Amino acid sequence: MSTNHSCVTNFILLGFSLGRHTQLFLFILILIIYSMTLLSNLLIIILVTSQRSLHKPMYFFIGNFSFLEMWYTTVTVPRMLKDLGGRNKTISSTDCISQFYFLFFLGATQHFLLAIMAYDRFLAICYPLRYTNLMCKSTCGKLAAASWIAGCLSISLPAVMMSRLVFCGPNTIDHFFCDFSPLLQLSCTDTWLNEILFSAVAWTVILGCFFFTFMSYASVITTILRIPSSLGRQKAFSTCASHIAVVGIFFGTVMFMYIRPKAKSSSPVDKVVSIFYSVVVPLLNPMIYSLRNKEMKTALWKAVGKHKRI
Repeated sequence: MSTNHSCVTNFILLGFSLGRHTQLFLFILILIIYSMTLLSNLLIIILVTSQRSLHKPMYFFIGNFSFLEMWYTTVTVPRMLKDLGGRNKTISSTDCISQFYFLFFLGATQHFLLAIMAYDRFLAICYPLRYTNLMCKSTCGKLAAASWIAGCLSISLPAVMMSRLVFCGPNTIDHFFCDFSPLLQLSCTDTWLNEILFSAVAWTVILGCFFFTFMSYASVITTILRIPSSLGRQKAFSTCASHIAVVGIFFGTVMFMYIRPKAKSSSPVDKVVSIFYSVVVPLLNPMIYSLRNKEMKTALWKAVGKHKRI
């Protein structure tokens, strides 16, 4: 640790260098997207918990995923809106490290949940006769809890290591949230161990979950192609098509950001990609994953009809 520098206790999030009118437009757009994300995911949670027809393992995990998405987008978007709408873009180092931890804790949990949801579809389509016994209520609860615990623990050590770094200035973060690479670039202490540790965790979680998810859906697609009835194939594939779309979008953007030979590197494109996976994808997920689902839409119209009768 260097003793020739004064420690920085506050950072300035630069965000996007835009004109005032462009910032106002972006503020309104992101506020609308954020509000729609919260409302759509909340709607899914209410439907899954209130409609008996959705009391199935797949929808239990979708409800968990929606709850997770609400918190995941809340870690970054409110702060982004504050910076777009005001002039004070300062964030304390404690709040910055906290944001870093919760962002990657919830992000890692997303990976584990998506892998579990792929496993659920694998069992439902490849072993339909044993599915009810294999994915009983207690098993679903344990798998969901395991994904949350694994996400929490996986990023704990990198976050602790990040909190031990010394930041000596400049104190400007060229991003709209406290991401790994921009923070590392501001440290005046040796960061090689942080880079190795974070990369090891990122590669293990992202590639491990991606490989498991890919193998599950590969087995699912292989089984679907063996179904003799074209109607049966169409029904089975329609259940998984939206799942595969979500997985492709999420893993694609995250791999671009964090699966790199050198984790400390960053570029202006990173901010655009970060906007996509932290703002846009959480809105797309409930639309692709749930609200296009036939059972979900039936449950929605049933709930609306019941409300009208009241």
